Amino acid sequence: MKYKLKTFIKVAQHLSFTVASKELNLSQPAVSKTISKLEEDYNTAFFNRSRNSISLTNEGKIFLDYAYKITKLFEELEHTFLLNQENASLEFKLGLSTTIATYVMPKVLAKIQQNAPHLTFNVASSNTKEIEQKILDQELEHGIVEGKSTNQLLKYSPFIKDEIVLVTGANNQNSKASVTIKELSKIPFVSREIGSGTRDIIEDILKVNKIQKLNHIITLNSTEAIEQYLEHSNAYALLSIHAITEKLIQNKLKIVDIKGVNFERDFYFVCRTGFQSSKMDLLIKLIKTNYNF
Repeated sequence: MKYKLKTFIKVAQHLSFTVASKELNLSQPAVSKTISKLEEDYNTAFFNRSRNSISLTNEGKIFLDYAYKITKLFEELEHTFLLNQENASLEFKLGLSTTIATYVMPKVLAKIQQNAPHLTFNVASSNTKEIEQKILDQELEHGIVEGKSTNQLLKYSPFIKDEIVLVTGANNQNSKASVTIKELSKIPFVSREIGSGTRDIIEDILKVNKIQKLNHIITLNSTEAIEQYLEHSNAYALLSIHAITEKLIQNKLKIVDIKGVNFERDFYFVCRTGFQSSKMDLLIKLIKTNYNF
């Protein structure tokens, strides 16, 4: 029932099945079917439907008020029984893509366990494609990955924004303060392995900007290895801003501006479509609440 009410609230907020379906990461027919089932269950029309728009009926407005109250009660129920019972144990089996596992989540998970020590986390770390495959194979329940695929068997919801920046060693005397997008194809590049979310998003951005390929001189399978390589060479890499903050503070790496271009992406929560449980809802809420740095 909670998921039906959430769907109803989204449609009522946007007065659009299309917008609601995108926000919920569901197909439009699935959203329409959920609303129709609710109307059937209560033998009431909640929406006025015309060719190009929908609006709430009077009954729909009343139902929306109840929907808000009931979903709030669900949240209070979960908080009471899943967070505040000191003796209740709950384990989350979670997959994290490499950048997120190394640079984003350790602080978040530590903060969560300080506040709720009865919660435990079994974390697997790998590149984005491998995490997604483990979820499809039911080896993992949930994950947080870099970017998202078009696989309809996976459901994604946004976590935080990330920025990909061009970096090189702080001692690289050959580097300029900025380069153009076209110059990227001429400088020596260190890249992540195939399957890395960072590599995928970079290739997508380069394709949009009509850059066929970079001058790859070496491929490494971890961001830490790339950072070490950059510190001892005149090469460059495109890395997450989350991954290089400490190196910038320590003056071991420096950012080279790419004129007129901003490389942004999203980190996403992911699970199998149709399998987002109250447990995952709780996990997402905990992570978002404790991500504040």
